Amino acid sequence: MAGANHISFPRVEGRASRQAHADLPEGTFERELGKDGFFGPATMMYHTHAPTGWTSWTGPLRPRAFDLTTLGPPAGTVWDAPVVLHNAAVKMRFWRLSSKMDHLVRNADGDEILFVHRGSGHLFCDYGHLEIRQGDYVVLPRSTMWRIEPTDPIAMVLFEATGGTVKTPDRGMVGRHAVYDEAILDTPRIDDAFLGQQGEFETQVHIRRRGAVSTVVYPFNPLDAVGWHGDLCPVRLNVKDIRPLASHRYHLPPSAHTTWVAPRFVICTFTPRPFETDPGAIKVPFYHNNDDFDEVIFYHDGDFFSRDNIHPGMVTWHPCGFTHGPHPKAVGRMFEQPKPMTDEYAVMLDTRDGLEMGEGATATEFAPYADSWKAKDGPVKPPRPKRAAE
Repeated sequence: MAGANHISFPRVEGRASRQAHADLPEGTFERELGKDGFFGPATMMYHTHAPTGWTSWTGPLRPRAFDLTTLGPPAGTVWDAPVVLHNAAVKMRFWRLSSKMDHLVRNADGDEILFVHRGSGHLFCDYGHLEIRQGDYVVLPRSTMWRIEPTDPIAMVLFEATGGTVKTPDRGMVGRHAVYDEAILDTPRIDDAFLGQQGEFETQVHIRRRGAVSTVVYPFNPLDAVGWHGDLCPVRLNVKDIRPLASHRYHLPPSAHTTWVAPRFVICTFTPRPFETDPGAIKVPFYHNNDDFDEVIFYHDGDFFSRDNIHPGMVTWHPCGFTHGPHPKAVGRMFEQPKPMTDEYAVMLDTRDGLEMGEGATATEFAPYADSWKAKDGPVKPPRPKRAAE
């Protein structure tokens, strides 16, 4: 069979910019319609009204927000952590832990990404000991045995790559040392803390496979390694060690901030970066239809400049199928920002397949979120860029 390619024959019709996300025609809003998550064919559409200027919303397809800070008491085990969103390729859960785990866990369903939202502690696993703290990603290969001892109560988001492996992104022409140098990734150590927790005492291992949990009991602690060598092991990366790509003349798409890649989903990280300085470049996330992906953002810390009434610990979910973008207040700052840099840390999950809500989402939904794009004083006016000569 002959190879297949996207239909591609770029055209320009009517009043349009020759550069995406910059130099918009006077009195217009830009909307990107794209395939393959900002990597495939795309068209920039120019509208006289804000593409999110709806007045009502009915039916199941709508933007949603969840306040995970309102979830109930901590779960006894990670396998009881409520699922927030899920599909066949990924599970997103939220877990609080305030006391030492009295058992080990092992996920036989896929690699796991732990993101520490609050707190700190010690993670012990097959490979040794890692100190963990707020802002850490910890990537655990499938079937790694592990447990955590908090030093401060921990709240974390977990992403399971169901049936898959977590990898680092292709950095293309910026090179393999961009965004984060892999030399900065930390790995577990066979140190005194790890050796000190070994011993001849009964230990339970709770193994999850295909959603069911089995328990194996050992007469000793199976975290009893004295050494290892190889290139399969957990890694730790803190968000403050990420050096985001930036462009002073062009607002980069979220895909430029990809941190981890797994089959049928990616994890991106938004960290502080300079705003664009070119007068004609937009300086907020552009309106877009990401028509092949569901988009989810967990708000970790800082000032979320493109959103109103969002605080750390909240999640927004924009399913594939409708246009989304900045809230009305942020649109007014599309071309001029009051400060030179963003001040936000957020974790983004983009999934190739549609997501379903779990119990963690159902229990914490902020129902009015779909109405938050409504402008209180009538339709949003297109902002006018300030030209260099003005």
